[in-house]
Amino acid sequence: MDQLHEPLVNRSMIFPLTTFTLIILILVFIIFFPSLSSCFQRMMSSSIFCSCEICQAYLTSSWSKDFNNLSDWYTHLLKKSPTKTIHIHVLRNTITSNSENVEYMLKTKFENYPKGKPFSMILGDFLGRGIFNVDGELWKFQKKMASLEINKHSIRSFAFEVVNNEIQNRLIPLLQNQNDVVLDLQDVFKRLSFDAICRFSFGLDPMCLEKSLPMSDFALSFDLASKLSAERAMTVSPLIWKIKRFFNLGSEKELKKSITMINTLAKVVINQRRKMGFCDQKDLLSRFMSTVQDDIFLRDIVISFLLAGRDTVASSLTSFFWLLAKNPEVESQILLEAERVIGIGKHNKNNNNINVVTNFEQLTKLHYLEAATHESMRLYPPIQFDSKFCLEDDVLPDGTKVKSGTRVTYHPYAMGRLEELWGPDCLEFKPQRWLKDGVFHPQNQFKYPIFQGGLRVCIGKEMALMELKTVVLSLLTNFHFELADQNTFHGFNHLPRFSPGLTATFAFGLPVFVRQRGNQ
Repeated sequence: MDQLHEPLVNRSMIFPLTTFTLIILILVFIIFFPSLSSCFQRMMSSSIFCSCEICQAYLTSSWSKDFNNLSDWYTHLLKKSPTKTIHIHVLRNTITSNSENVEYMLKTKFENYPKGKPFSMILGDFLGRGIFNVDGELWKFQKKMASLEINKHSIRSFAFEVVNNEIQNRLIPLLQNQNDVVLDLQDVFKRLSFDAICRFSFGLDPMCLEKSLPMSDFALSFDLASKLSAERAMTVSPLIWKIKRFFNLGSEKELKKSITMINTLAKVVINQRRKMGFCDQKDLLSRFMSTVQDDIFLRDIVISFLLAGRDTVASSLTSFFWLLAKNPEVESQILLEAERVIGIGKHNKNNNNINVVTNFEQLTKLHYLEAATHESMRLYPPIQFDSKFCLEDDVLPDGTKVKSGTRVTYHPYAMGRLEELWGPDCLEFKPQRWLKDGVFHPQNQFKYPIFQGGLRVCIGKEMALMELKTVVLSLLTNFHFELADQNTFHGFNHLPRFSPGLTATFAFGLPVFVRQRGNQ
C-alpha cells in the first residue's frame, strides 16, 4: 500500500516543462538556493546520461513498442537476469524478483531498508506522517494502535457487518435489472470500497454507491492525488518536481488543488466525529482519537486508512472478475463449493430472494474460494512493486552490491510470473496450485509478498480478504458477468493496461454485461 505503481513513461513525463522553461527555472533555483547546485550537478553529470541499453529504453520509452506496461517490461528483464535482479541507473533503482533478496530486505536486514526520506518526500504532501510513509517510532505507534484494534473480534465483526450491509442494500440492488446495459465494474468496486472503508473507519457514509449520486469530490481528489504523487517517482531527479511545486506549475498545481480538497474534507470528517463523540463508537478513527489529539496527524491517519481499505480492495476485485470472465471453469468451481459446503444458492436467500453470506465464519470453510483469491493476486497484485531505500552499503544474497541511498525495489508482479517460483504454468490462472487434498495451503510470504512480509506485513490482510471473498461470493451467487468488449483490452495479448497510481488500476475500466441468475 505504501508502494508506487509506476505509470507508462514518456518524454513529456520526464521533462513535463519545455526545455527552455526548465533550464531557466533551474538557473533561478541555483542562484537563489546555492545548496541545490550540487544536486543539479550530480543529476547532470551521472545518471541522467547513462548510455546502457536498459536506461536508454526507459528514457525513450522504446520498451512500450513491445509491452503494455512498465511492469511487463521489468518482468521481461527480470526473467532474463541470472540473479533475477536488474538496475535502472537513471533512477538509482535496483529491482529484484529474487525471493531470497526479498526476505533479506523485509526481515533479515529490515533496519537497513526503511521507506526512507526520499520516499517520504515524494508522498509527503499526500500521505503526510501516515503509517505508509514513515519509519521508526511514528510507524511503530500507528502499527501498534491499528493492530490492537483490528485484531479484536468485535472490530472484525463490525467490518463484516458494514461490508454485508453495503452489498445487500446497495450493491446488489444497483446490479439488478441491468440487463443489456454496459457497466464499468471497476468504477462500481471503487464506489463500494470507498463507502465501506468510510463507514468502517470513520463512521460516516459518503453514499458513493447510490445510483443517483456522482462520485464524491473527496474520492475524485483522492484518485488524482494518488496518480500525480506516483508520477513524481518517475522523474529522473526530484529537483524537477520540486521546481514545479515551488512555482506552482503543471501537475504540481493540480496536486496542490487535490490535496487542498482532501485536507478540507478530512477536517470535516474529524470535526464531525468529534461532535458526535467517539468514546463509545466502533469505527477505527474514534479509537485513534481517544489517544491522538493532533488534527494534522489524524488527517494523515484518515488518508492512510483510505489508501489501505479502498484502492487495494477495488483493484483486487477488478482483476479477479476479469480473470473469472476469462476462466469460467473457476467460477463454476466457486459456485459448486459454496453450494456444497455452506448451502448458499439454496438456503441462504433473504426476504428479497438474494443469496447472502450470513456470517464471517462461513468464509473460512471455502478453501477453493480462498485459493482463487490468492491466485488472482499472484497474477495481478494490487500493489505491483514496493520500494525501500538502502541506509548503508550492502550486498544482497544474490551478490548484488547496493550503495547507500539506492532505491531497492522488490517486484511481486514479476515474481508471480517466474517459472522458478511457480512452475512452467506460472502464467495460468490455476487456484488448485494452492490446494492440498482440497485444503488451502498458504505460500511463503517472501515468495508471495502481496501483503509485504516481515515486520511490515499488512495488518489489515485478513479484513481485506474478508471483504474480497464476501463481495465475490455475494455477486457470483446472484449474477453472471460477461466482458462487454474483448477489444477493450487491446494491448499485447489482449491483457490489461494500467493507469498511473499508487495501486494497479485498469486504464479502460472493466466494462461488463450483468446477467442476473435465473434471468439468463
